[in-house]
Amino acid sequence: MADAVRTQGLFKQFGQQIAVGGVDLVVPKGSFAGLVGPNGAGKTTTLSMITGLLRPDGGLIEIDGTDVWRDPIVTKARIGVLPEGLRLFERLSGRELLSYNGQIRGIAREEVELRADELLRVMDLTESADKLVVDYSTGMRKKIGLAAALLHNPAVLFLDEPFEGVDPVSANTLVEVLRRYTASGSTVVFSSHVMDLVERLCDWVSVMNRGRIVAQGPLTEVRGERGLNQAFLDLVGAPHSGEGDGLAWLGATSS
Repeated sequence: MADAVRTQGLFKQFGQQIAVGGVDLVVPKGSFAGLVGPNGAGKTTTLSMITGLLRPDGGLIEIDGTDVWRDPIVTKARIGVLPEGLRLFERLSGRELLSYNGQIRGIAREEVELRADELLRVMDLTESADKLVVDYSTGMRKKIGLAAALLHNPAVLFLDEPFEGVDPVSANTLVEVLRRYTASGSTVVFSSHVMDLVERLCDWVSVMNRGRIVAQGPLTEVRGERGLNQAFLDLVGAPHSGEGDGLAWLGATSS
């Protein structure tokens, strides 16, 4: 199977801090891929470089065989991005936001209207379509952001913590849309701290720790017989707290 995403020796340094130290990431086409790691592992920095939002200090990045930084216009036409800390044009309505995104992508107005109506319906946002985005809840913002990222029908979709702060009903809607998307042969790459969610959704997993990939491959191979959460803890060297580690006072009643 061909690769939707491939990096070699991806490197980024901020001052004396090495944020990403030679990442070789592979994501097969048509996969639902999870990028997991502890806080500060370099996930967001890696995704920012792959999607052309942050220039790397070294390394190669290819999406569908195209070098991201040599052909940025071609690449960005083929990807959709839902970044962490999503920023939207809050004084537009949900429908206007989709219309604007479609127009800057060069999609005909009639086609934009058709796609926007379908996305609003699938995302359960039809009744809120003409409300200003500033009045949207967190879950609604994530859904309209995902709709905007899907509007031009990208080949690869990148999501950074897409379920953070999202209620179960909205999360279920997002999951169903993403499953339909990958079922068509497209690719999803998303970062998350929630191992249960990654294990439920993904067929491919890459584990990052301290700016490097420490394990990568099909979900069944990465987790083995341990389950993904335990495999993750073993791979990143999570400390085990036991008796004798202090905190003897914690929970004790005062006299």
